[in-house]
Amino acid sequence: MAPKLLSLSSLSSICPFPIPNSSPINYKFHTPKPTLILCKSTEPDGCGAAAPTRGDIYLQRQQSVAASSSVLATTKKKKKKKDKMMFQASNLAPCCYGCGAPLHTSQVDAPGFVDQETYDLKKKHHQLGKILCGRCRLLSHGHMITAVGGNGGYSGGNQFVSAEELREKLSHLRNEKALIVKLVDIVDFNGSFLARVRDLSGGNPIILVITKVDLLPKETDLNCIGDWVVEATMKKKLNVLSVHLTSSKSLVGIAGVVSEIQKEKKGRDVYILGSANVGKSAFITALLNTMSYKDPVAASARKYKPIQSAVPGTTLGPIAIDAFLGGEKLYDTPGVHLHHRQAAVIHAEDLPVLAPQSRLRGRAFPSSGLNLSSEIADRVRSSGLSGLSIFWGGLVRIDVLKVSHKNVFAFAYISSLNQSFSIGGHFQVLPETCLTFYGPKALQIHIVPTEEADEFYQKEVGVLLTPPNGKDKAEDWMGLETKRQLQIKYEDIEKPTCDVAISGLGWFSVVPVNKSAGISNPGSEVTAGELTFVVHVPKPVEIFVRPPMPVGKAAGQWYDYRELTEEELEVRPKWFF
Repeated sequence: MAPKLLSLSSLSSICPFPIPNSSPINYKFHTPKPTLILCKSTEPDGCGAAAPTRGDIYLQRQQSVAASSSVLATTKKKKKKKDKMMFQASNLAPCCYGCGAPLHTSQVDAPGFVDQETYDLKKKHHQLGKILCGRCRLLSHGHMITAVGGNGGYSGGNQFVSAEELREKLSHLRNEKALIVKLVDIVDFNGSFLARVRDLSGGNPIILVITKVDLLPKETDLNCIGDWVVEATMKKKLNVLSVHLTSSKSLVGIAGVVSEIQKEKKGRDVYILGSANVGKSAFITALLNTMSYKDPVAASARKYKPIQSAVPGTTLGPIAIDAFLGGEKLYDTPGVHLHHRQAAVIHAEDLPVLAPQSRLRGRAFPSSGLNLSSEIADRVRSSGLSGLSIFWGGLVRIDVLKVSHKNVFAFAYISSLNQSFSIGGHFQVLPETCLTFYGPKALQIHIVPTEEADEFYQKEVGVLLTPPNGKDKAEDWMGLETKRQLQIKYEDIEKPTCDVAISGLGWFSVVPVNKSAGISNPGSEVTAGELTFVVHVPKPVEIFVRPPMPVGKAAGQWYDYRELTEEELEVRPKWFF
């Protein structure tokens, strides 16, 4: 007689203790990532003649390390393959040639939307790659439509994609063989530099392109600017092939970039990288216009070039452009959205205010040509900027706590035996120090006593102090929550001491003695001094202290070219204009 099988329910009748749950249980199995665990045994493998020798122990350890490397290499290879497949899949999907967003017919106000009739017609004739989405058409007519949210995104409007998702679309570059053209805005040099660009580009070669040099003040010596940029790049320890000063508007310097790309691409695709609103799409347009004189492929590509807009985050996906006779592609990529720039904290409607539209002009404070109240004018004549607060729009406040100079007085005395001279000096507060602001003209500058600064800001933010524009936006404004105290010492009064750069806005230069201010102290000579400021900005915005940028006519006289060793000359990139 065959044994009878008992079910779990029948077992409950004969079990001496109750079974808590007799219903079937669904088990989920998770496969963990392979991890090598090295265990050291406490028991000896043998003793006497059977004990392992040092050579055996060494070989076992090497075999364990080799096995670990093999497992890690397999995992890394799978990740590379996955990133590459994701990038290829995004390229296969039909996208808007203006912004790179995938085409769809569902959500009207989303990037990539086209009406069903147009989509079907273009699909029938195999022309889906020649469609401009509805959002791009509005952007081309000056509408401000943001689409990027998340950390580094923009408030106001709809947020269809996060800054992290856009950054992830560039992750495959680490595993590609490509030529990287990295763009940096000269007006926001520190804020747009992308010091950790190697996290995106891997070990690929980089050509550094400085954009918007046409916005620098008149009579700026570009030889000084080129040397200053190279020095700053070397300090960031970012090895680049070459540095180019360019203007996409006037096409200055673009021909040099074209020549360098043709020389260095060597069969690789070319990717244009940069932070949001640095001018990538405008640069690509200028690049295609310059290349079209000798390259018919680039000439035909100009018809379907990426859209240009003042809105950060215009490009939402990689846009492949057939621009070279050899078959390589030129890629416009989504901008890297940085949370520490001013554009990430103000309302979307105020974004155009941050973009300078014409050549910069330094605004010095104090200056003899300013219209100041009698109270402020008397304080400036007596003690300079000490005890005053300067507002740069509603985005920056600078409290001048201390301005002290060391003045040296020379005097002589004559005795019956000889004649000699002696020097005496002391620190005192003098009115010569000034701050020169370089940034958007739309941001007005106001000076008030520091003891009245808090009340003045609360009253005038959204009115005199803009952006934010309007009291309705000022109610939701977070204010200037970040404070940073800067203590600056100087020993040379013949040039600016330093620049204080505000990420995403511009910079102000600290001039120890402004000889053109019309304020002087005869009988004394300033030789050294100390300046103390407190700079207030919105919470995520970063403040950079850097060597002064040599702008303007006078910069050619005080800028010093550093003497280089032979080793430095070998690794130092060349710059072109």
